[in-house]
Amino acid sequence: MGPVEIVMRATAATLVTASLAAQAPADFSGRWVLAPAPPPAATQRGGRTAPGTMGSGWGGDITITQDATTLTVQYLQFTRGDMQPPTGFVYLLNGSESTNVVNMGRGPQEQISTAAWDGSRLVITTRHRFKVAPEGEIMTSETRRVLSLESPQSLVIETTHGAVMGGQSSTTRTVYRKQ
Repeated sequence: MGPVEIVMRATAATLVTASLAAQAPADFSGRWVLAPAPPPAATQRGGRTAPGTMGSGWGGDITITQDATTLTVQYLQFTRGDMQPPTGFVYLLNGSESTNVVNMGRGPQEQISTAAWDGSRLVITTRHRFKVAPEGEIMTSETRRVLSLESPQSLVIETTHGAVMGGQSSTTRTVYRKQ
């Protein structure tokens, strides 16, 4: 084996190793706090001006735990003085469905999610079923969250809220800093 062939094989091995490392699933574990951002532009909704967006939907202070099979997200939905436990969601990382129940508003609301890796990004797609009052018609909406790390200290969640009841879908980008 000549020197050129040795260099070519070493270069190929390095590229394969780098490619595999770039595709490794990220570890999102930690406590994350909403990063300060400039005030968002106001948007028009139903003839009224509404500031801001829905963001990630998980609040400004979240705790994520992750192991080989699950990702768990917890946050305080209410103020610290309330007697409510943190809201939590568990997602299976093997692509199968996971069910979480949120008990607020009109009672228990079931959310069915799938989580799938797209390289080092995690895509969580959640279907929400709800009744439309007063008719009682069952409707479904979908939320898609894409989690990625800009750096070990910066978590980005791109959230797309699907259109519901004749509305439009919306996408937001929320940045969290690790604490």
